[in-house]
Amino acid sequence: MLADASVRQRSTQLPGVGRYNTPMKWLQGDAMDMPFEANTFDSATMGYGLRNVADIPKALRELQRVLKPGASVAILDFNNTDNPVIDKLQSAFLEYLVVPAARQYGLQEEYEYLRPSIKAFPTGSGQEVAARAAGFAKVKHYEVGFGLMGILVATKAK
Repeated sequence: MLADASVRQRSTQLPGVGRYNTPMKWLQGDAMDMPFEANTFDSATMGYGLRNVADIPKALRELQRVLKPGASVAILDFNNTDNPVIDKLQSAFLEYLVVPAARQYGLQEEYEYLRPSIKAFPTGSGQEVAARAAGFAKVKHYEVGFGLMGILVATKAK
């Protein structure tokens, strides 16, 4: 996967502007034990990862540790909504569209876990509580995509 990401990154660079591209090294690691010094990064992102770690509070503490003071992390994932209408819509979308489509490609197992993992994932307010407990000074969860997705933005104290 990381080799694919590296190739895609290089293929999207515009000719003649290479000097303006941020150099990036792709690494595989453990989100709960990152191989970086404390206070290293100006920002961080995570996409569809927090829901899949073994210990969410530990992963949040680790993100907080590697960020520089005043830096933020944005975490995108499926949303475990409090809205019963959106919850039913999400359930139907996954059960009747996503999983059957995945089945056609032999990927049923990779997608069947989604609904149970979303329901076990903290709601937006629960994520805010967890981020504060991890040491973040400012936290806000935003529902996006009609409430089907959510973005947790957490900022480390200066």
